[in-house]
Amino acid sequence: MFQSLVQFQREIYLALAEQIKLLSTNGDWAAFLAFLPMGVMFGAAHALTPGHSKAILATYLTGSTDGVGRGLAVSLILSFTHVTMAIVIAVLALPLVSFALGTVGRAPLLEDVSRGLLGFIGLWMLWRSFRRNAHIDHSHEGKVVGVMAGLVPCPLTLFVMTFAISRGVPEAGLAFAATMMLGVAATLSVVAVAAVLGRQQLLRMLQARPRLVAAITRSIEAIAGFVLVAIALHEILLT
Repeated sequence: MFQSLVQFQREIYLALAEQIKLLSTNGDWAAFLAFLPMGVMFGAAHALTPGHSKAILATYLTGSTDGVGRGLAVSLILSFTHVTMAIVIAVLALPLVSFALGTVGRAPLLEDVSRGLLGFIGLWMLWRSFRRNAHIDHSHEGKVVGVMAGLVPCPLTLFVMTFAISRGVPEAGLAFAATMMLGVAATLSVVAVAAVLGRQQLLRMLQARPRLVAAITRSIEAIAGFVLVAIALHEILLT
């Protein structure tokens, strides 16, 4: 499955490179615009491969009280930030390359910031799970998580933008990145909805026992917080 996804992405990327080359030489935007929908499939397939904060998204939404609507909002914010960070790095490549980028397609500094902030969110969820009577407004918490998790830039978007800029057609890179974002958002939205519905289904099965539901809700939040902290520490210590 993984190899098939990699091969599928490779074929689209090679076709995209050819389209950008043609656009840079003959300015045929009609042909390039006709190719753009492939970006949606490219982004969706890319988001299915390891990474892209799918585990963090699912873990957070499983332990939160967010409904489907807010879960989708978190996934959309994550997707937007994930792709946009790559665009920003590519556009500001000269001043940032020695500061933020390590190996090709990675941004260690941003990754450490992202994981560290998510670790704090995990600690917050742990603390909140033990505060039985705490009435805390966390309506914007999911949005913050989406931004933090998305700080790690999308490597393929970075490649696309860099190649388009090198060919003198940065607007082509931006257009393709926008369609990629839709594909990434589609995949992450499925993950978000599955996590929320799974939690809701479990609690619905136990709704006749409110005390048990309350205990399970706190336990799920505590576990989710612990997992977020563990992921943050694991990622930071390994890099």
